[in-house]
Amino acid sequence: MGLTRSNARKRASQADRADRHALYEASVQDPETELEFVAETFGAVAGRPLRRLREDFCGTGNTACAWVRAGASNEAIGVDLDANVLDWGHRHHLEALKPGQRKRIRLVEGDVLSTAIEPVDAILAMNFSYYLFTRRDLLRAYFERARAGLVDDGVLFLDAFGGYDAHREIEERTEYDDFTYVWDQASFDPIHHHMTCRIHFEFADGSRLDNAFEYHWRLWTLPEIRELLLEAGFARATIYWEGTDEDTGEGDGIYTPAEIGDADAGWICYLVAEKGAGPF
Repeated sequence: MGLTRSNARKRASQADRADRHALYEASVQDPETELEFVAETFGAVAGRPLRRLREDFCGTGNTACAWVRAGASNEAIGVDLDANVLDWGHRHHLEALKPGQRKRIRLVEGDVLSTAIEPVDAILAMNFSYYLFTRRDLLRAYFERARAGLVDDGVLFLDAFGGYDAHREIEERTEYDDFTYVWDQASFDPIHHHMTCRIHFEFADGSRLDNAFEYHWRLWTLPEIRELLLEAGFARATIYWEGTDEDTGEGDGIYTPAEIGDADAGWICYLVAEKGAGPF
């Protein structure tokens, strides 16, 4: 007797049943904390509240949706190339918004290098998404395009990572309640700083979701990023470095402007680029 559909469902592993986008959001993203930093920093830099935000490389639009939920006057636009991921975001995030919130957000399928979007107060390119531009001319072109997409006192927010572990081929595991997140630095080329990174998920039943996400990046250094931002016409590009908890020796989640960083094995920071007056 063959396997029935009911038995097949019972025997499906946790990996088979897993939703990679939901797992990514649970393990990688923290939009509320990130947006708190963005809003506070924008207010300090621009001297006014942040209202209109654009999330580049937005994926499921999780952060954009969190922004419109955070305030009745907040508006958001998400831009991404992947129609399937945007569709997932529509079904799981936009449809869960209240009608008034849905009027203040839209997700756009398009290339951040060419898609025409009306100017906004702030643009976010987080989770190192812009590392996919592996050539200097392409990254500068993106920064130029982002600057053109900002209002006169607008701000571009980026994150970046590094440290001597970033140059290694290693796997790091983080335990969550229902799964283990595996960050896999599968390859690194020290000549070009090209790297392949993958995300896997492991489950209590022994199953594993391999290569849930794969990235082919250039590991950009902070001096390179800041120089390209200034070349692209931004008036200032400030690095916000994470402080250290004196009791644990770990990061304390508080990011402040800095010109000197710590030689850590692994660090994550923000770059805040102010449009200001420039040649473009």
